[in-house]
Amino acid sequence: MRVDDLPVISAVNLCKSFSKTEVVRGIDFVVEKGRCYGFLGPNGAGKTTTLSMIEGVSPMTSGELSVFEYVLPQQGALARARMGIVPQMDNLDPDFSVIENLRVYGSYFRIPKKILEPRISELLDFMQLSDRANEKPDNLSGGMKRRLTIARALINDPELIILDEPTTGLDPQVRHVIWAQLRKLMQSGKTILMTTHYMDEAERLCDELFIMDNGVILDRGSPRIIIDKHVERYVVELSQDNVELKGKLKNIPDVRLESHGDALFCYCNEQQAVNDLLSGYPEIQYYFRPCNLEDVFLNMTGRELRE
Repeated sequence: MRVDDLPVISAVNLCKSFSKTEVVRGIDFVVEKGRCYGFLGPNGAGKTTTLSMIEGVSPMTSGELSVFEYVLPQQGALARARMGIVPQMDNLDPDFSVIENLRVYGSYFRIPKKILEPRISELLDFMQLSDRANEKPDNLSGGMKRRLTIARALINDPELIILDEPTTGLDPQVRHVIWAQLRKLMQSGKTILMTTHYMDEAERLCDELFIMDNGVILDRGSPRIIIDKHVERYVVELSQDNVELKGKLKNIPDVRLESHGDALFCYCNEQQAVNDLLSGYPEIQYYFRPCNLEDVFLNMTGRELRE
């Protein structure tokens, strides 16, 4: 097998327990080179714990895990040298400027100055931070801090980039800038592994998804394949759960209904019969749309609040 054909990450029966609580329960997965993979799941599903094991900072309880053919956790330092890690929360040094944060981080990898300085300049330009090079992190917006954290993760020119919820809390403009730069990294051959709570982010960026809940992988595949497998083609969101209308919708073949609070969700593969029925209830507001990854997520992991 050629080196390029070897998986970047291989996990077999991977388990992690804290005290008597099993957080990751025997999961298997492979991450191939040059693709983007996403872990989706509610809070407490085991996503961040799985990333921590891959990063070599949290040893597994049992199972087998290798990154770049390095066995973890024993060879974790060798694996981390080829990774770039973007944590869930920005942890920049507030005492250093933007450029100093990158220099100090680059020194951890013992990157020669003649290589490091041009790379810092390229990364500042890549993340649109060149005009903020001498600012302290506390003077940056949330989006700028996030872009700096991503730039820092790229300082060692990593082959594998791990991002834990890279755009949570950011405005749409910043999210789109980060997405565009992540696509460029994939086009250059980088491998990306991420967690996200944004379903549109997962659909736009990921080649393959692992849907997790309660420490296990419920399903995996491309966003389109997972959507087609688990939900119908369309959903109608109705503003109120009308008993009479609900009864008539139930009589339409291949219609599936879900009630949540005052709202009613009507899933179907054909629109016409549902549309014809709804036209007789002009007082009810409704929204007809194609099913998406969020419908899959809620269908597989439930709608109850996780905190």
